[in-house]
Amino acid sequence: MQRGMSSVWFATAVVLLALAWPARAETGQLDTLQDLYIQLHRCWKPPPLSVANPIDITVIVSFNRQGTILGHPRISYESEQATENDRLQYRIAVMETLQRCTPLPFTEGLGGAVAGRPFAIPFKTRKREPKTQEKRAWLPLKIL
Repeated sequence: MQRGMSSVWFATAVVLLALAWPARAETGQLDTLQDLYIQLHRCWKPPPLSVANPIDITVIVSFNRQGTILGHPRISYESEQATENDRLQYRIAVMETLQRCTPLPFTEGLGGAVAGRPFAIPFKTRKREPKTQEKRAWLPLKIL
């Protein structure tokens, strides 16, 4: 009888956990900040190489509870080696991304948490140089 009761308790616990788990997978709603960043990066389409050289760009944007843009997005960073044409093309691409992606489908909880707060969303398209190994000639040799 003891074994039968433990399996009933286990089954009850599984059902309760399933009911308590957020339903974002089924509804397609964004429930975490990571979901928000992933969704925006899915919408990201950088300009083709024939139009602009790859640069990194960051936009500051706020949303309301319903996932629409609040106020005006602002570019806060662009790669320093970018030309004026590169900057213009990437600014346009960022704004098109925001238009294409919004309103974002926030859950009630995430909508309440992000409403009115500014987010810095980086869009990185430049290839990174591999980090060079620092030479440590100035360190004394270890004496055993």
